[in-house]
This record gives sequence, C-alpha cells and structure tokens, in this order.
Amino acid sequence: MTAFFTDLFHFFTGIFGNFGRISWQQALMLLVGAVLIYLAIKREMEPSLLLPLGFGAIIVNLPLSGAITQFINNDQETGILDVLFKAGIGNELFPLLLFIGIGAMIDFGPLLANPKLMLFGAAAQFGIFFTLSLASSFGFDIKDAASIAIIGAADGPTSIFVANYFNSKYLGPIVVAAYSYMALVPIVQPPIIRLLTSKRERLIRMPYKQKNVSKTMRILFPIIITIVTGLFAPRSVALIGFLMFGNLIRECGVLHSLSETAQNALANLVTILLGITIASSMRAADFVTAKTVMILALGLVAFIFDTVGGVLFAKFLNLFTKNKINPMIGAAGISAFPMSARVVHKMGLAEDPENFLLMHSIGVNVSGQVASVIAGGMILSILG
Repeated sequence: MTAFFTDLFHFFTGIFGNFGRISWQQALMLLVGAVLIYLAIKREMEPSLLLPLGFGAIIVNLPLSGAITQFINNDQETGILDVLFKAGIGNELFPLLLFIGIGAMIDFGPLLANPKLMLFGAAAQFGIFFTLSLASSFGFDIKDAASIAIIGAADGPTSIFVANYFNSKYLGPIVVAAYSYMALVPIVQPPIIRLLTSKRERLIRMPYKQKNVSKTMRILFPIIITIVTGLFAPRSVALIGFLMFGNLIRECGVLHSLSETAQNALANLVTILLGITIASSMRAADFVTAKTVMILALGLVAFIFDTVGGVLFAKFLNLFTKNKINPMIGAAGISAFPMSARVVHKMGLAEDPENFLLMHSIGVNVSGQVASVIAGGMILSILG
C-alpha cells in the first residue's frame, strides 16, 4: 500500500513538474492550436484542415511529448508524427495523393466551354512572382523565397510539395499560412475586390449559355494538359500529373467507384493525416520566431496580389472587349477551390440578386487550380 501511494505521489509531482517545463513559446503554440480548433468548429473555417492542424500543434508542444522524436536520458525515442512526416511528406506522398482527390472533385466543364477563362488563372499568379522577389530582397534564400511565394496561390498541397522539394526550413509556417489563407478567403478577398472595382463594374452581368462539352473533350483535356505542361516544365509532371489523373478517373466514365473513393475516402483520409502530420513542424522552438511573422506577412502579400492580378487583368480586357467582363471573377483565379468562386458569386448576388456569376467564377477558379500547379512546377524547373 505504501508503494502505491509513493507511485501516486511521483505521478502527480511529475504532472506539476511538467507545468514548470512549459516555455512561453510552447504556451503560445498551445494557444495557437486552440485558436485553430476554435476557427474550425465555431466559425466552420475549413474544419477538415484547421482542426487536425490545431490539435497537432497542441500535442507536439506539450513537454516531453511522446508524439515527436526526442532524447530522454540520452536515449532517442521516435515519435509517430515524425515517422508519418518522413513517410508522407518527406517524399511528397500525402500532397500528391491529395491531388488525385482534388482532381476527381473538379469539373472542368465550365472552363472547357469558355477556354479564355484560363487567362484569368494565369493572371492571378502574379502575386507569387511578385512575392518571390520581395522575399528575396528581405534576405530569404531564393528557394525559401520561392516556397514562401507559393502561399499566394492558397494551394496547400502545392505549398507543401514546393517547400519540401526545396528542403525549406520554414515548412511549418509556410503550410500554416497557406491553409489559413485558404480558410480566410471569405474574409480577405471581398474588401480587396471592392477596393479595386466600382459599383458599376460589380453590376456587370455575364449571361451564361450552357455549352455541351463532349465526353471525348473531357477525357482528352487532362491528358493533353499533362503532356503540354510536362514538355514546358518537366518538374511539374508529378504535380499536374496526379491532379489530372484524378480528373481522368472522374471523366472516363468507367471508374465510378474509384472516382467516388478518390473524392471522399481518399481525400478525407489524406487531409486528416496531412493536417496532423504537418503539425510536427510546428514546434515552438522553430515556429515562434521573427521569421515566422515575416512569412505570414509575405504570404498575405502574395495572396492579396494574386487577387489583385486577376481583378486588374479583367479590367484591362474590358478596355478592348465589347462584351464586358465582371472584374470580380478575376479574383477567383487563385487556387482556393471552390471557396473563391463562391465568394465572387455571393458578392455578385449582393449587388444584384439576379446576377449569377457562379459558372463564370467556377471556370476561373478551376483554371486557377491548374495555373497554380503549373506555376509551382515552373519554379521547380527554374530553381531546382
């Protein structure tokens, strides 16, 4: 009985001793994790991303956490999150698997019905290259600067792939910023769009005539895009190839069960594993730094200027076209699919309840998904 109470005493003293081991940086990261969980549950802001990310931030910042690799009494204990990181992110497996699911979700019909919308996706990548030069001027290594710049596409898997490929030591902040800005699309984009457009421009109606896109065209599109992109930017083949493979599964018409699996079970499982695994790079010692604040700020700059690029490109085209384009749809050229398209559609309805921009904005949004992957591949080819 005495031994039992002695063990119980040591147990509780160990618990209170661990409270004393929590640094202010760890306490801050625990708070960050709690905020991410709050945003996921209470605000319903990308819960599938922010919930595992927030919970992961908590478990890796507890003192002597068994979830991460550490040395205890000179003996190394391997943490499961580090194992998952090496197996799923260290070799880009998780992001690429997620691309299959994303590709299976995307309907390229609106884009194929109006191919010129692809131009808006390209224009909306302006922020990436602008931020790359800006980050370089702030003292970041060119490859770290490129990894930071990709945040502007609001494309988490591409951000992970590029940052990991370049072995960036800022992977944690980069991924947190990329996924956070994806979730913040409904908050960040509307004021930028209003600032750049007049009420008259926001009231422009764009009638949508449904054009039939043949099954042959739908099947050929992912194949042709993969080949053409691969010829111009070979390093992008893994990124664009897995995205287009997922879309081919969707459009071929003979793999219905695989398409549903890719869209649901595969995408959901990989998202869960990806979110909680990324948290292994959110350890307080590495995360709570001035560089992290700079990365979050630069990521926001990239995101804002991607939106600016898309809107201003639409305004530029209106100088030469008879049938005017509602410049708000240019903002959907970022890769945050389908959140950005919904934001533009809702803004159009708020200005005019009979102005339906959804199909136009969806077309631009899916072009942005492809363009961001191509932009990531180009950066890999140029700097890799």
